This record gives sequence, structure tokens and C-alpha cells, in this order.
Amino acid sequence: MAIRIVDVRDEDTFALVPPCADAGFDHRSCDYWEDADRGSKAARASWLSAAAAPPVARSRPRNPFGDDDDEPAVNPFAPPSRGPAFNPFLAGDDAPVANPFAPAPKKGPAVAADALPKLRLLGRGLAVFGSYAKVLLVDDTAAAYIQFGPLSAYPRAMRTRELYPRLPASPLPAVITCISTTPAGRGAGHAAALVEAVCEDLALRGFAAVEIYPERGAKPNATSAAEPAFWEGLGFVVAAADDRWPVMRRELA
Repeated sequence: MAIRIVDVRDEDTFALVPPCADAGFDHRSCDYWEDADRGSKAARASWLSAAAAPPVARSRPRNPFGDDDDEPAVNPFAPPSRGPAFNPFLAGDDAPVANPFAPAPKKGPAVAADALPKLRLLGRGLAVFGSYAKVLLVDDTAAAYIQFGPLSAYPRAMRTRELYPRLPASPLPAVITCISTTPAGRGAGHAAALVEAVCEDLALRGFAAVEIYPERGAKPNATSAAEPAFWEGLGFVVAAADDRWPVMRRELA
């Protein structure tokens, strides 16, 4: 039995993300943690097809009595525009001055702008932080999935953490938002192996701690963060007690 763990970084690795045990949910269309107000864990078929072009931002509200273009109306009584004020400390053009002795700036990895919505969410930090998800494969078949990242990447986690003012304010921890094992892969320690891999990865990225916000009493296939007992077995401790939403924390070496 060959076991390997891969980072979700592109379309090929995103295709490895396994389905949820409950068909009503889907990792590939979940934005529950990324959107604190309207996020959902629900399976959404529209998220698994080619991404639609983003809407064009309008600089002003639509006027139902005016033209439907975005060009501002001409004011015949206004003085002609004089342009921005002259800045004596800037060069005459807007192009940066090339330094022939400096190495060319390197572009970090990124996902395409027209990638599937969830892949775009997971790829937001590739150039700076790295991957936000991993998949554990057993003989090239996905058996477990985990999502994680800096606290700032998950507004719902930030909002949850604000409910517990006694938690350490600095340095801010990384967070694990989702851990899942396929029905066929359960009981083999795959979820624990993924958590250990993420903790090792986060320590190398410079994080001092990682937190998780599990839900007590949730149905086994309905929670994205397992039960507190699972985390206690992996060295996490209760950092903030709560009857339903305790905060589990592990310090990273």
C-alpha cells in the first residue's frame, strides 16, 4: 500500500479532492470559512463547471433614466481637467526604471483567473503562503482531505476567534478549517497523518501555533472540523472552553 500526500495547487491536484461522505456537502464548492456572511458547505454543481467571467465593476449606480454606458456625462459648465498635480520627485513617465544589475523579479505560482471557484480560493496564497489544502492518497486513490492556512484567509474563523478575547493575540495562529476522510479510508489513521503533515508544514512556514474550531454534538458527516476528542489525541488542548464551539490549539515546535 503506497501512501503519499499532495498539495492542492492546480487543476490536476484539485481533481484529486475526494467527495464528502454526505452527498449534500462538497469540499469542491465549500466557501463556509472563506465567506463569513454567506458561505456554504452545500454541494453546488455550478461550482464544478467552467468559471464565469467576473462581473464588470461599475464606478457609479446604474441610472435607469440615463445612458447604459460607463462613461461619465460631460459637464459643459465645468473647467477642463488639468490632470494630476505635478510631482517633482517622480520621473516623467510612469514606467519603473529598469535596473540592469538586479535579477528579474520572480513570479510566484498562481492559479488561472478562470479556474473553478474553489480552486481560486485555495490558490489565493500560493505566491506567498503556499498551498491551502492537502490530499492523502492510498494507491493513488484519495482517502483524506484537509484545508488550512493563515487566520486572515478565513473570515469566519476570525469572527469565531473574536468571541474568545482571552486567546493569545500575538502571534496569530494558523488554522485548520476542514478535515475529512472518505468512508472507505476511515479507521486507518489517514486523518491523523494529514494533520501531522500540516503541522510540520506550518512550523516550517514560521507559525508558532495552529487552532481548530470543532463543533460538539454535530453529526459525524456534517461537521468540517471533527470532534474535540480527535484533536486531543493529536496534541491539541482546549484553549477556550465552550459547550458547542470550543477552541483547540497546538503549539508548534
